[in-house]
Amino acid sequence: MPDIIRLLPDSIANQIAAGEVVQRPASAVKELIENAIDAGATDIKLIVKEAGKVLIQVIDNGNGMSETDARMSLERHATSKIRKAEDLFTLRTMGFRGEALASIAAVSQFEMKTRLAQNDLGTLLVVEGSEVKRQEAVACEKGTSISVKNLFFNIPARRNFLKSNAVEMRNIIDEFHRLALANPEIAFSLLQGDEVVYELQPGKLSQRIVALFGKNYQQQLAPASEETALLKIAGYVGRPESARKTRGEQFIFVNQRFVRNNYLGHAITSAYEGLLPEGSFPFYVLFIDIDPKHIDVNVHPTKTEIKFDDERAVYGVLWSAVKQALGVHHLAPALDFQADVNLTSKLSSQSFTKEQYFDEQFATSLNRSNLQNWEKVFEEGTNSRLFDKVEPRPTMELRFESSMNKPVAPSSAEPETGTFQLHQKYIIRSVRQGLLIIDQQAAHERVLFEKFTNNIKGTPGASQQTLFPQTVTFGAADFALLMEMEKEILALGFRFEIFGKNALLVTGTPADVPGGEIELLEGLLEQFKKNQQELQLPVNENLAMAFAKRTSIKAGQKLTMEEMNGLAERIFACQNPNYSPEGKPTFFTFDSSKIESHFNR
Repeated sequence: MPDIIRLLPDSIANQIAAGEVVQRPASAVKELIENAIDAGATDIKLIVKEAGKVLIQVIDNGNGMSETDARMSLERHATSKIRKAEDLFTLRTMGFRGEALASIAAVSQFEMKTRLAQNDLGTLLVVEGSEVKRQEAVACEKGTSISVKNLFFNIPARRNFLKSNAVEMRNIIDEFHRLALANPEIAFSLLQGDEVVYELQPGKLSQRIVALFGKNYQQQLAPASEETALLKIAGYVGRPESARKTRGEQFIFVNQRFVRNNYLGHAITSAYEGLLPEGSFPFYVLFIDIDPKHIDVNVHPTKTEIKFDDERAVYGVLWSAVKQALGVHHLAPALDFQADVNLTSKLSSQSFTKEQYFDEQFATSLNRSNLQNWEKVFEEGTNSRLFDKVEPRPTMELRFESSMNKPVAPSSAEPETGTFQLHQKYIIRSVRQGLLIIDQQAAHERVLFEKFTNNIKGTPGASQQTLFPQTVTFGAADFALLMEMEKEILALGFRFEIFGKNALLVTGTPADVPGGEIELLEGLLEQFKKNQQELQLPVNENLAMAFAKRTSIKAGQKLTMEEMNGLAERIFACQNPNYSPEGKPTFFTFDSSKIESHFNR
């Protein structure tokens, strides 16, 4: 039998390696900028076209490379960082495996210009699919400039799996954020085509955060720090009230390297316990400095996952640092003892008499349900007006909510339909088969989802013009995402125009949808991004689902009889009334026979 095992050609081996290292344009951006940082650059420029699909160019003023080093850098496992195995446990650089450039060059049309400071001429290398097409001397600036054109040009299947330009650009900006935050002392700039997205000057971490995420972060940051014999923690955490619905703006760096670690993330969120609204995530940028011998970064090709030799100790120190920051800077909510939170302060005030308080609370009793007012009668004990020996005012009366006080229906009136609300979550309605139980939130989400889907497909929703247009400023990634979906968002009923860099002037919102201009648009975007993280959906479907989720009736919301009947009718007019957009049941019928079986009938 002939031998069948053979070595792979270098070009194929490089393409396989590229599948692990270069998964999308953002992966190439990460590797190229990390190389520039390792090269000692103080100014790094990133230029992308078509979200990196057409061009990714990184220009730095670092040390540059000799002609030999430039050629060697394109070989697999060629690196200047490792000499012996022990070096893996003393690493302080970003790259060390020697796979990045070889992998990128294997799946793109690759061009490198590099020059050492002491040389008059640099080196030009042109590579296509691992094959060197040209190598020659060239006049160029000190440092290195690498252009990656037509990524995955030789692997069409991989290129077809790339997402839309908005999604890929957001991934690039996410990587840019991480690298820019980890190195605030380096100047960074990002250009998308001819448009300048970021132009960051070197400075302090707090200045870099504000430059990346906006001036509204100036008042939201609290410094966190802790130092032990094992590690040192520094950085910033955000106020609980500034928490968002997505995890996007959460950054943990270990020895200047961005890492993903759910265990450490849990340490931070647990320090916020009791301070965050449900489903919200705090902002934080935290740096852990630790001796490299206590960690292993050689776990994953992208080097974003690491291991600690004592993870529990790191957890405890991190939790303590965040908890202390929230306490020292008074970010945890506290009782305001100056606030007028009880009736005693009002009743004892010289400028607010008992009679005025009594009038304020009960003068409109004819128009209020006594269920809202009767408890207030006893809240102040003998201080209540009811215990004052004064004649009752002839125009005042207390009315108790009962059928005795309801007007008698005419004899010709139709009988009640038997509809009521249970626990402010479910609509119960009697039907011929028994009891119909509707989940009010799930049902309303289905109704709105189908409505918004029709709006996006070609029946634009009505818009209500705002009385006072408001300006909304977004991060660069969010703004790019909004512009990518501009047509669909306008179809929902929003009206806006570009108003400066990364800003919109909102002049109209969807009719019959409650909420302010800023809250509606920001909420829509946050929910869209959350869906994007958890689900694989087309843009139109995601957008309709996100807006339905944000604007639907919520569990715990009290409904009128008209609202309950209206929702019950609208859910059964849907094309798919049985399930919410997320796949949750919207209703079920409790059969009469089941009810009778409980009574032995």
